[in-house]
This record gives sequence, C-alpha cells and structure tokens, in this order.
Amino acid sequence: MAEISISNKDWQRVKIKIQRKYNNLSDEQLQYTEGQEESLITNLMQLVNRNREYVVFTLKKALVNIDNNRL
Repeated sequence: MAEISISNKDWQRVKIKIQRKYNNLSDEQLQYTEGQEESLITNLMQLVNRNREYVVFTLKKALVNIDNNRL
C-alpha cells in the first residue's frame, strides 16, 4: 500500500516539479491516474534509478508546499 495519496489536480503540480528535477522525463513517462500511487512509485523508482524511500520522500516533499515550484 502506498504511503501517500495524490489527487489528479495535485499531480499536475508535482509532475512539473519532478520534470524540473529530472529534465529527461517526459509527460508520457509520468502518466498517473488517481488511486494508482503504488504503480507511480514503482515507475519512478525505475525511471530515476533510486530506492522506494527516496521516491516516497521526494513525492511527499513535493506535496508539502504544493504552490511552491521547488522540489
């Protein structure tokens, strides 16, 4: 079970932050449907070659201040 919950609205902002940090990632690679957090985490782990803890930390950090563009 995923440690986070991301709405489709919030995902648009989070996705921009992730793309700024990892500018090699495309919109197609960052497809997300609300409720599919587990598959999002797994996908990001493979795309950025990091462990689960790092990916979850990064997503939580992006959600803390959703209006800020920094990650």
